[in-house]
Amino acid sequence: MKALKFLVAFVIVAILMFSFWIYRSLHSPHAHNKNKQYIQIPHGSSPGQILIKLTSEGIISSEIPLKVYLKITGTGNKMQAGEYLFNSPITPLEVLGELNKGKLRTVKFTVPEGFTRFDIAKRITEQFPQNQPTGENGVLNLMDDVSLIKDIAPKAKNLEGYMYPNTYEFPRSVTTQAIIDKMVAEFKKVWKPEYTARALKLNMTPHQVITIASLIETESRLDTERPVIASVIYNRLKKGMPLGIDQTAVYIAKMENRWDGVINRSDLESDSPYNTRKVVGLPPGPISSISESSIKAALHPASTNYIYYVLNVEKNDKSHKFYATATAFERGKAAYQAWLQKERR
Repeated sequence: MKALKFLVAFVIVAILMFSFWIYRSLHSPHAHNKNKQYIQIPHGSSPGQILIKLTSEGIISSEIPLKVYLKITGTGNKMQAGEYLFNSPITPLEVLGELNKGKLRTVKFTVPEGFTRFDIAKRITEQFPQNQPTGENGVLNLMDDVSLIKDIAPKAKNLEGYMYPNTYEFPRSVTTQAIIDKMVAEFKKVWKPEYTARALKLNMTPHQVITIASLIETESRLDTERPVIASVIYNRLKKGMPLGIDQTAVYIAKMENRWDGVINRSDLESDSPYNTRKVVGLPPGPISSISESSIKAALHPASTNYIYYVLNVEKNDKSHKFYATATAFERGKAAYQAWLQKERR
């Protein structure tokens, strides 16, 4: 009888001591040397596998306290895959709290206004090289899939102009398709149904308006000036004049993989349908990503009789001077060229 009482007492003491050890272990900060390193918890990891991973990395000293805690509370399924930075020292319960939040290590991905699909493809391969085994050409091939914009531009040949310029955050493991899908989705948030209705009032398709917006985007950095740039484009279209926008020559060079940072005479003499110096009317499609400011300017051009413009050398704000006659334009152009030669000396 005494032996049984002793055994029961021993078991109770052992349980109490074990419980105290579990409690103390769960609340005691543990120091480790991985506080500046991301610890990756892969998708599909079981609670046991996660605890083994944390122990092997030194984030916790023993998996037993958390294993017991998860068994009692039944909260093991709350732990999420992700990439984690754990402070040091840190208690096991604090570790569990982080795992319950779920964290993905993200990369900021910025597409500036005016970027072409070629620029975007290059940036994707630079920032996510491990995810792009086919390189820039593979990315560009994905941009030829226009199924995402059939409702807006059924005749578009690629996604140029339909990938919205913005700063995005993606997990490091993001796929190229997911990046493209996100940028197109962002564009479709910006392109409102009333924009389509307004385009029809201008006797334009949405694709034509988006093409004009891309021309505006490449020609002016000033929101206040863009409706005036738009008026020049529309006035030239009405008069049957070539638009003469040299940025289309840049686009041609990028399409042909020969852009070297300088517009050459051969670029301006190209027979490409994108060459707005030679071809009357709009190019076949947009030549850059576009901001909502340029979209609004294309939909609501200023009412002017301007058909020319040149950089305003009297100001250092990237603005332009506008002209209604060739004579006035030639004087402005001469002043600009004289200034340009002086700057190059």
